[in-house]
Amino acid sequence: MRVVILGCGYVGQELASKLEDAGHDAVGVVRSEASAAERRADGIEAVVADLTDSEAVDRLPDADALVFAASAGRGSVKQARALYIDGLRSVISAYQDRDHPPERVLFTSSTGVYGDHEGGWVDESTPVSPKSPKAGVIAKAEALVHTAPFESTVARFAGLYGPGRYRLLSYLDSVTEGWRNSTHRDDAAGALAWFLREDCGRNETILVTDGEPVQRWAFGDWLAAECGEPEPAKQTVGERIAADHLSPESVRRLRSEKRCRNDRLLELGYELEYENIYEGYADAIAAYRAADGSV
Repeated sequence: MRVVILGCGYVGQELASKLEDAGHDAVGVVRSEASAAERRADGIEAVVADLTDSEAVDRLPDADALVFAASAGRGSVKQARALYIDGLRSVISAYQDRDHPPERVLFTSSTGVYGDHEGGWVDESTPVSPKSPKAGVIAKAEALVHTAPFESTVARFAGLYGPGRYRLLSYLDSVTEGWRNSTHRDDAAGALAWFLREDCGRNETILVTDGEPVQRWAFGDWLAAECGEPEPAKQTVGERIAADHLSPESVRRLRSEKRCRNDRLLELGYELEYENIYEGYADAIAAYRAADGSV
């Protein structure tokens, strides 16, 4: 199977490695020559293309499956729309008319599309209700994927963490109240690889999360104890908003309270590499201890 990963970044790079290890061909699409060189150094075939440039998309290689894992990051709503809507449309248009079109497309989404549920549980049956413009764009992209002329899978990731994204020092400093839903990078990539290798999850939207939400204050205290540090300062949502003069987007994110289930992911046979955030932070804690608190 040949898989073209559109956005071979934090999750996409790990996905490419997992697919290659399983005997499949992966091609990573990145935005710069520097990123392409890094992927090639890791043994990943890489091509450079701007997904918002339809001519560049037309030149991308054929694939048996596409994984749209590109991220607009903290860019503007306009940039998000250009990538998730216009770019996605260009990809679908470019590939649907080929002599050998892909069989399916996977799209990496976010649990942000659920909006606020006041700490209640959500799963695949819960209607989306995005509260921010960016989340609204992602919800529209999900719908676009499911109406594409290929089999489709939408993977909604809870908060991604892992190598390079533990933000351990930030947690040891101060913690804002609320629920944290988490997905280790290796499980985000692992679930995508599982959907492809096991040919499951077709025409579905699937929540990819460890299924064990934690209260941030309690997690911060646990993390500090494991690192041999004093308990972090604690803030309510209101205190955080007042102190940091946050953007409207960040305020909406802070006020979006929910707990995410992963029953369907487990029903499909995927076995988590990290069943909860406590397991997922083991390497970060070990590195912190080894460096005597200097990392």
